[in-house]
Amino acid sequence: MKSFFRLEEYKVLLYRILLVYFFYFVARILFYFYNSDIVEVSSIFEFLKITYHGLAFDTTAILYINGLFILLSILPFFINTKPFYQNLLFWLYFISNLIFYALNYIDFIYYKYNFSRLTLAAWDIVKHEESKGDMFFRFLLTYWHVFVIYVIVAALWIFLYKKVKIKHNLREDSRFKYIIKSVIGVLIIATLSVGGIRGDFKKSTRPINLVDANRHVKKIKQADLVLNSPFTFLRTIRVNSFKKQNFNVSKEVIEENFKPIKFYNSNDPSKPNIVLVITESMGREYIGAFNKNAGIKDYVSYTPFLDSLAQHSMIYTNAYSNGYKSIHGMSSIISGIPSFKDAFTSSPYAQQKIESMVSCLNSEGYDTSFFHGAPNGSMGFLGYSNILGFDHYYGKTEYGNDADFDGSWGIWDEPFLQFMNATISKKKQPFFSTVFTVTSHEPYVIPEKYDGKFPKGNVQMHQCVGYTDFAFKKFFEAAKKEPWFSNTIFIITADHCNQVSYKEHFYDNIMNRNAVPILIYKPNSNLIGENNEIAQHIDIYPTVMDMIGYNKPFRSWGRSLVTKQNDIEPYLINYNSNIYYFMKEGYICLFDGVNAIGFYDVKDVTLSNNLIANRNQKMNDLELQCKGFIQDYFDRILDKNLSTVK
Repeated sequence: MKSFFRLEEYKVLLYRILLVYFFYFVARILFYFYNSDIVEVSSIFEFLKITYHGLAFDTTAILYINGLFILLSILPFFINTKPFYQNLLFWLYFISNLIFYALNYIDFIYYKYNFSRLTLAAWDIVKHEESKGDMFFRFLLTYWHVFVIYVIVAALWIFLYKKVKIKHNLREDSRFKYIIKSVIGVLIIATLSVGGIRGDFKKSTRPINLVDANRHVKKIKQADLVLNSPFTFLRTIRVNSFKKQNFNVSKEVIEENFKPIKFYNSNDPSKPNIVLVITESMGREYIGAFNKNAGIKDYVSYTPFLDSLAQHSMIYTNAYSNGYKSIHGMSSIISGIPSFKDAFTSSPYAQQKIESMVSCLNSEGYDTSFFHGAPNGSMGFLGYSNILGFDHYYGKTEYGNDADFDGSWGIWDEPFLQFMNATISKKKQPFFSTVFTVTSHEPYVIPEKYDGKFPKGNVQMHQCVGYTDFAFKKFFEAAKKEPWFSNTIFIITADHCNQVSYKEHFYDNIMNRNAVPILIYKPNSNLIGENNEIAQHIDIYPTVMDMIGYNKPFRSWGRSLVTKQNDIEPYLINYNSNIYYFMKEGYICLFDGVNAIGFYDVKDVTLSNNLIANRNQKMNDLELQCKGFIQDYFDRILDKNLSTVK
């Protein structure tokens, strides 16, 4: 054979694989270009260093995706160099590569809202949508520039691929020698591929995973630049994060710090109505009342009504969500169950008896209802509301007037809130009603009749925030006329955050990506003021139970925000970029699922100064408490022990 060991074929194969590496590098540059305000890089040298560490993750993804292509390129079929076989390889190469490569381009935009590279969990959102095609085409229209760049890059990739071709060689060796030589090549390439997929050849180490990206950066937020979206997606396929975590934390530590079974007796039993408003994407940054002491230069509020209502309410200015998706918000707020790597609601363990605000209030004779103006079943809310036991679900179908459909997500907030008011005003008291709004969201549009009414601000979200605030105003104006209003507790929060305006301040930093408002308004009461202790979504459920004087034990990891009698200390736990964040007693503990990897002062929201080299006893205690929460969380979920009622 003219070419010993099929070197010409191997050279072309190497060229084709190197092309994949090159375009992953291009994708990393573009990812940074679109998200440079979130993923901070100080210099070209630092970017190149991140890129170097990213090669290991690129290699794993590339070898996974191109495994079949590589195998078919090196197996001794005797026809490998023939044109028809090369055409087959061409189509296999580009179909597999371009599909997964597109995930990077989706993340150029989606990352701004998710603050995490795409994983299989993204499907949890999409699979419940009836209009997947409409969502896809709206994405293409709104972010046409991403699509254009993708097409240009794909065309360039195809052009470069075709520049180097394999010439068909007549075999001069015997078939036996050809096979022997090919087997040697196959073994060498297969060995290298296994090492590339694992990340190294050490038997003692596990294959690289998402958390390993954090080992290579000084700033945690840069870990997502080390990663690539095909890798994070592929690594989470068939990965069940709901597994017991035995850290050998004693029951005493768990009980002392979290009291998973609560019982309050500080208030006399009562049955006020409860109206819970979960506002789509209404981050704390947008609401002036929550930023009076934030020290933001030239701050502008876009919520005049909520600012006014806050003067007659108790507001929590240091509150956070326990997740970063809408369905995370529903489970953590209503049932006190946060979501970490994967949404609890999308796990196989959501189908069990779950103690929640709904079950507790149902047991007290409340009529319970959930309102969401989107197509029924959207976001998985209908399914989870049925699990929790809501008596009624009111969606786009029950609203019954598609003329008020926003064309993307659901019924405009103003008319849907009026529909909610009219519906609950017909109910027998007491009632518990939750509404999940829809308008304050991408594609950032408001009804045409209100064009120019609300300040556009300096990000697209601001106009939508102004409209939703106006919708709240109209809702409260109508509700005040109803006899149930004066005997009602109103709670307003948000599922998660959205576009950041004040980038020079702290809202674009990791800890404040989950900064949400919590406002409690009780007409004609003295529950007025501002509280800057740590608060979180899972605190809302026990707060309601405490306020109504619920006189039975119930399961909750949160705490009451209105009393300190026999309760736990304020803390926060959430999860982002494959890391647990546990904030308590002046520190932020970063935990990778095995060990603490950082301790930061609670004021160090940029997570710039890691104090782990000078660990003290309080830090050790925080790591133990974080482990204790995670251990109890998975134990209760997997043992189907999410209720005190057997």
